[in-house]
Amino acid sequence: MHLLPTSSPPSLVRQLVSALISPSSSLLRPLHPPVSLLSRRPLTASTLPMPDGDDSLLRKALADKLATIQAQANAVRQLKASGAPKSDIDAAVQSLNALKLDKASLETQLLQSATNNRDAFRQALVNTLERRLFYMPSFKIYRGVAGLYDYGPPGCAVKSNVLAFWRQHFVLEENMLEVDCPCVTPEIVLKASGHVEKFTDLMVKDEKTGTCYRADHLLKDYCKDKLEKDLTITAEKAAELKHVLALLDDLSAEELGAKIKEYGITAPDTKNHLSDPYPFNLMFQTSIGPSGLSPGYMRPETAQGIFVNFKDLYYYNGNKLPFAAAQIGQAFRNEISPRQGLLRVREFTLAEIEHFVDPQDKSHPKFSEIASLKFLMFPREGQMSGQSAERLQIGEAVAKGIVNNETLGYFIGRVYLFLTRLGIDKERLRFRQHLANEMAHYAADCWDAEIECSYGWIECVGIADRSAYDLCAHSDKSGVALVAQEKYSEPREVEKLVIAPVKKELGLAFKGNQKMVTEALEVMDEKVALQMKADLESKGEVEFYICCLGKNVTVKKSMVSISKEKKKEHQRVFTPSVIEPSFGIGRIIYCLFEHAFYTRPSKAGDEQLNVFRFPPLVAPIKCTVFPLVQNQQYEEVAKFISKSLTAAGISHKIDITGTSIGKRYARTDELGVPFAVTVDSTSSVTIRERDSKDQIRVNMENVAAVVKEVTDGQSTWDGILKAYPLHSSGSVDEE
Repeated sequence: MHLLPTSSPPSLVRQLVSALISPSSSLLRPLHPPVSLLSRRPLTASTLPMPDGDDSLLRKALADKLATIQAQANAVRQLKASGAPKSDIDAAVQSLNALKLDKASLETQLLQSATNNRDAFRQALVNTLERRLFYMPSFKIYRGVAGLYDYGPPGCAVKSNVLAFWRQHFVLEENMLEVDCPCVTPEIVLKASGHVEKFTDLMVKDEKTGTCYRADHLLKDYCKDKLEKDLTITAEKAAELKHVLALLDDLSAEELGAKIKEYGITAPDTKNHLSDPYPFNLMFQTSIGPSGLSPGYMRPETAQGIFVNFKDLYYYNGNKLPFAAAQIGQAFRNEISPRQGLLRVREFTLAEIEHFVDPQDKSHPKFSEIASLKFLMFPREGQMSGQSAERLQIGEAVAKGIVNNETLGYFIGRVYLFLTRLGIDKERLRFRQHLANEMAHYAADCWDAEIECSYGWIECVGIADRSAYDLCAHSDKSGVALVAQEKYSEPREVEKLVIAPVKKELGLAFKGNQKMVTEALEVMDEKVALQMKADLESKGEVEFYICCLGKNVTVKKSMVSISKEKKKEHQRVFTPSVIEPSFGIGRIIYCLFEHAFYTRPSKAGDEQLNVFRFPPLVAPIKCTVFPLVQNQQYEEVAKFISKSLTAAGISHKIDITGTSIGKRYARTDELGVPFAVTVDSTSSVTIRERDSKDQIRVNMENVAAVVKEVTDGQSTWDGILKAYPLHSSGSVDEE
């Protein structure tokens, strides 16, 4: 599946404009603490960099101006109602228009402040992530390579924790079959799946420098920039740009090129003219073996390894459906112009599930467990009519047919639980249904889990009902039937399609290709076969496309017999449908970084301290251990606690430097460590919680048990506070 940011929803900044126009908007009131630019809800951070000063002054000025405009509008209405002289009415209207111009100027300033805030927040976050080695550009000493990143120690730990929870939440709880397939994939496999022919993006080149850009990204950026920043565009022009964004995925190379020329879009860096768009295959090509005669590709997704192993996995599962197979692994896409950090890269980790199910029964035995979940959903009807995402109950969405079936709905609910338990803000998470122009022709229904961050709404998980397309494609190409059976308790009389190729005739006509033509005829679905039968009876011959030959062949009436016969069957043979949740792990982790990051003032109030509010589940280090002062006895206690934490399987860090305890707290808060143990006696110690900064006192023998209880999810910090009283940190130099 493609993991691409969507451009179909309305822009965030234009939503801000709408909110600003409303006198009741919370944006018009001074905010303590400030509002998140993404969710328009209070952040726990007390401050974000404000390049233009405190924008509460702008908000107050705008609120005052709106009140004045309202009063002036009332005055104009009263003058008209009382039959006042035309000169008085015209003067009042002129004053009203002048006030509206002032309001527009204030809105522009506030929008610029919002953009600056968003960019400053992102820059502060990225600086912290790179400085603390969560991730960094690969090959940095050689100036790096776009779209390639290294995870440092804390980043590796977060990623490992996310993947461990993914295995627990999906593989273990759903009894999935996990596989691990090679990254190098033979060309024939990716020809069957359609990747060799269709896994492309349209590219344009700077005509002078040769720099390459994704054509749709240039057009999307132009439209979004106009909609967000150009408040002078007409309603008709805004509607046209929104229409272009909605149809972006449907534009042909010619249509895309025409729009780029119509809008005068040039190369972003040089302003040079651009070439016409042309397709570029995103797969990294290689050859298998030294001869170069066996072409292959670095896999663009992990799913194909599961599909080609279906027959063996089905047997391993006792020849029973439904069942799911899962795989975590690297995927590779030679992106034309990588950008947005971890969101669009050339090598990344995917975690994919292929849930195989009977196409006649897509119910799920555990659907009732998630049916009452209620969260933001964005059905296609709402998108087409310009509405916003709405909070829907997943059980109701399935019952009304908004979501195609129970199994698809079940996985949507499970994905919601997975992401929110990781620490994704549920108010900035939505499930958007694919529009008709985004859906593959074979797909029954597709939804994306989109997470809002400073780049907008980003697709991080795709949940699709792919019908039987993949297994049918590989059956056709390989000649191996990838099917399941349902045994009947009693034989059933059914009308059966019988396709009988005449091998002698086919051999004379196709010689060495006879086998491939025969197999292609035998696996035709009923609709295609009946159409062929009608054409053969009326015309005597028909053109038939053979996938593995990559061309049409002429099939004559004498070469195949197609009929329907009544037979008694003891079992039903069918190709299973597949429900596919596909997770972009890097994207989820980046959005988690944004949702977890905030700043708060130091105790002295002279600086802002960075904090990651990671849940204990994903925190890179669960606990730190600090002797309050450099003291041999305290250090022995710290080492004892360290050993007990290690024995309990709790990742931790011990710090016996002489730095003040406040600075050590600040350092670990910046890594997102949820708990800090301070050794200030030889018998008991304090445990500090990162976000509240509350402390409790416990015996040193109990430290590991208390920390493990919370990090394993057996209890919460609030639950711990009920068992252990708060400790006053009078002697501790808090930050």
